[in-house]
Parts: sequence; C-alpha cells; structure tokens
Amino acid sequence: MRWTDLATLERDITACRACPRLVRWREQVARDKRVAYADWEYWGRPVPGFGDPQARLMVLGLAPAAHGANRTGRVFTGDRSGHFLYAALHRTGFANQPTSTHRDDGLELTDCWVTAAVRCAPPDNKPTPDERDTCAPYLAAESALLPVEVVVALGGFAWDVALRVLSTQRPSPKPRFGHGAHTRLGDLSLLGCYHVSQQNTFTGRLTAEMLDDVLCRARDVIG
Repeated sequence: MRWTDLATLERDITACRACPRLVRWREQVARDKRVAYADWEYWGRPVPGFGDPQARLMVLGLAPAAHGANRTGRVFTGDRSGHFLYAALHRTGFANQPTSTHRDDGLELTDCWVTAAVRCAPPDNKPTPDERDTCAPYLAAESALLPVEVVVALGGFAWDVALRVLSTQRPSPKPRFGHGAHTRLGDLSLLGCYHVSQQNTFTGRLTAEMLDDVLCRARDVIG
C-alpha cells in the first residue's frame, strides 16, 4: 500500500486491526481502566506519529504504554517516560513546552517527529516479531513522507527496527546498539539512545544530560 500524505497514513494507522493479540489487549486495557484514570475515555486504538510535518529529526520508540499513549492517543504522552522525553525535547529546542499530558494540551514540535515501531500497546511491552513486521510499513511510509535526516532510536528494539525498515541496504556487519552509537543508513543518520523507560531513568542508566547530548548531536547533524 502506498500513502500519499500523513493524514491518510494516520487514518489507516488508527483503524488498523491486523494483529489480533494487540487488538484484544489494547481494548481490554481501555475497558479495565487504572483507578487513577477512571474518568478518562481511553483511546484504545493504534497510536499514530506526532510532530512537525517538515521534521528532519525522527525519535523512534518501541510501542505505546498501556496507560500512557493507549489512554491519551498521542505517542509518549501521559506517562513518566513521556515527561522525560518531552522535557528534553523542550530543553534542546524541538518542543514549545516541557510537558505532554493529553492531545489538546498545546504541545507543538519543531523539526521533530515522534513515533513508535509498533503502534498498539503490547502485553508486557513485548511485541512479537510478526507484530513488529506488520507495523513496519507504517514506519517506512512516515520516513518517506517526512524530510527525515536523523533518527534517534530509543532502545535496542527501535534500533533494530530502524535497521530493518529504514535502510535501503543493510550495513554489514550489523551495527551494534549502544547509547551514543552512530551509523549511516543511506541518506539517514541513526543515533542510539537508551530508552526513556522508568527502569532506565530511575536508576540513572539514562540521565537528562545523556538524553540532551544525543538530541544535541542530532541537531548538529541536521544543522
């Protein structure tokens, strides 16, 4: 399938029901709400990318959080991982505000697009290889429709998906993921960054300074 614009792509992403396990889980979570969000009407659908249609930087995550983006309908929005990420995007000049709480909170991105390798919240945050590959055309379409020059992969899963989906010719040997890793995928630069998960940020494996450094390197590449 070929998509000619981002609006059509978003429409098809949000209507997707291709992976039965993910459909069951995302909808179950939307019904059996967390007590803290009992008054929310959960999104409960696939989550499209978000940002500037002229973005040269793409930030690529793993998948929506069950009670984060699966609740709010915007990628990395409504959980602590998103707070950490968007605060860094604000500090480095890619976002107009440091918080992301819901779809109508006024957040705007400049020269940046935030998306995920898998568009539905997966059980235990672990998509299967088939689910990963089913979502791959959406990422490929986003990359084709945006003037992306740099991709920041948050975590090893996103790094591997970027290598699979965004490279016209896979590098050999396969570049290894690591925080600060850098490789070329044709016209794209791929930068590695530890994921903004609470497990990493609470333990100090990923600090605000480390994330800022990767985003500043991305800005240097795009000029």
